[in-house]
Amino acid sequence: MAKYSNTSPYFETEEIADYLDILNPRTITAEQDDPSYTIERTYAYRPDLLAFDLYGTPRLWWVFAQRNPDQIEDPIYDFKPGVTVQLPKKENLLKDIGI
Repeated sequence: MAKYSNTSPYFETEEIADYLDILNPRTITAEQDDPSYTIERTYAYRPDLLAFDLYGTPRLWWVFAQRNPDQIEDPIYDFKPGVTVQLPKKENLLKDIGI
C-alpha cells in the first residue's frame, strides 16, 4: 500500500499488513496568539472549504479537529455554525506537515 501524502491525517500512522494501525495524531503547533474563529453558515459541516480558503488546499480539513479537540470531536458534524475554534497559523501548519 502506498504511503499517505504529507497533507493526510494518516501520514504518521503505521501500516500493518496493508491496514492502518491505531491513529498516530499529527503535531500541530498551538500558540497563544492563534486567531479565534466562530464557524459561519458558509462553512457549516465543510471544514474542507475553510481549509481551502485559509491554507489553499481542501486536504487540510482535519487540522481544525486536531487543533481543537475539546470543541470538535467529529471533524465534520461538530464543524457547525456558532462553534468557536482556534485556527493554526498557516506558516506553522505548513512547517509542521513539511510543505
